[in-house]
Amino acid sequence: MKTILKFWIGLGILVILSPLGLIIPGLLKSSSAWGEWGVEEIEKLAGYVPRGLAKLSSFWNAPVPDYAFKGWEEKSLTQLSFAYIFSAIAGAAAVAALAYLAGKMLTKKKN
Repeated sequence: MKTILKFWIGLGILVILSPLGLIIPGLLKSSSAWGEWGVEEIEKLAGYVPRGLAKLSSFWNAPVPDYAFKGWEEKSLTQLSFAYIFSAIAGAAAVAALAYLAGKMLTKKKN
């Protein structure tokens, strides 16, 4: 089996498993997935927000906050899992497209 095919199969498996970040915290009755905390949640967990994080927290806003569509915050676990998978596909496609374009630009032969 070619390496690129193994890569795409592995990526597909990771995309399908992406809702685990939503399902496991629910099963364990925790507030959210580890490391996906906002500034408010960090302050609640640690008691303070590091100055640099507070300064940069408004610098970047996710294109799909919480990996869900606007207005889907209270949807069922099945629907939210679909949104996670969609976000994973969109993110993987964007990274693959950028990597492909960068590769094309870097390997462009001069005439």
